[in-house]
Order: sequence, then structure tokens, then C-alpha cells
Amino acid sequence: MARPAVDPVSLIVPAAAMALVVAASNVLVQHPVEAFGLGDKLTWGAFTYPLAFLVTDLTNRRFGPAVARRVVYVGFAVAVLLSFGLAAPRIAIASGAAFLFGQLLDVAVFSKLRRLAWWRAPLAASLLGSAVDTAVFFTLAFAGDVAMSAPVTPLGAAVAVPLWVSLAGFDFLVKILGAFVLLAPYGALMRAIRPFEAAAAQ
Repeated sequence: MARPAVDPVSLIVPAAAMALVVAASNVLVQHPVEAFGLGDKLTWGAFTYPLAFLVTDLTNRRFGPAVARRVVYVGFAVAVLLSFGLAAPRIAIASGAAFLFGQLLDVAVFSKLRRLAWWRAPLAASLLGSAVDTAVFFTLAFAGDVAMSAPVTPLGAAVAVPLWVSLAGFDFLVKILGAFVLLAPYGALMRAIRPFEAAAAQ
């Protein structure tokens, strides 16, 4: 399949959106949600990060996997630079690694499923990408950290787990919810975006 021509200027918006989402999430992941007793279960970063998968999937739909990966690389580079200024170095490194692995997996899964029902590709790609992203980020960012390793019993569980494991679990639950919720804007926006297959066929 021939690759459609891509105006470099058109990539500024998705690349900038990607960098903004990741940089904001790097800061927000350091702030627990104190309301409703969620301080040892959830951080605000869980609510913003799923937007990165929406950006990747819409870019993939419009321009194809090669361009989507390019946007991921640009977003990764910019986000890491911003993160070092906004967050601790360990958080920035963990975020960069998690972002890269999770987003590239998202691109690969989306590309495999793109010709199935419209919701299957973004949902499966986001769920799998989120799982990898969460595991990589929380392990690299917080494993072994004394403050983040205090034992907690989330939701009255019989077995105590380190705080960062509890945060990772609830973070992933929010990302699962986010993957379903973001199907609505994806479905709405995809109707306004000429798909990669149509552009390539011209």
C-alpha cells in the first residue's frame, strides 16, 4: 500500500498534544487523589494519560502506522525533555520508557485490527498499551522507593501490598475505564478524518 503524502505541518498538532499529555501526566502522577479516601489508591495522572492513546489512534487512522510511530517518537523526545524540567529524573525516565513501549504496542495492535469493527482497534490497542505502560512505569518509577513501598491493604484486601503496587492497580482500572470512555470522541472524530486506506488508494 502506497503511503499517502503527509504535510509535516499537519503532524505538529498530534505531536504537541502527545507531549502535553505525557508531561502533564508526569506531574499529576506524583499527586494522589485525596478525595473519597483514594490517597493510597490513585493519582491524578491516571485521568490524563489515556488521552495519549486517543492521539496515537487517531493519527494511525488518518496517516497509517509509519506516521503514527513518527509522532510517537517526536512526542517521546519532547515529553522526556519537558519531564526532566517538571518531574524528578527517575519519574521522567520511567515515563519515557513506559510511553515508548506502550505507544508502539498500541500502534502495532491498532494496525492489525484496523479493518475490523471501528471500535475494536482503538479499544484493544489502548487496553494492551495501557497494561504495558502501567507495568513499566510504576516498576521503574517507584519499585524500591521507601516512601512508595509502605504496605497498604487496598479495599480491605487480606494481603498488604506496597503502595506503588496499589497505585498501579487502581491506575490501570482508571485506564481501562478511560479506554471505553474515549471510544466516544474517537468515534465522533473518526467520521471527520479521512482514513489512511482511502488516502493511500488515491
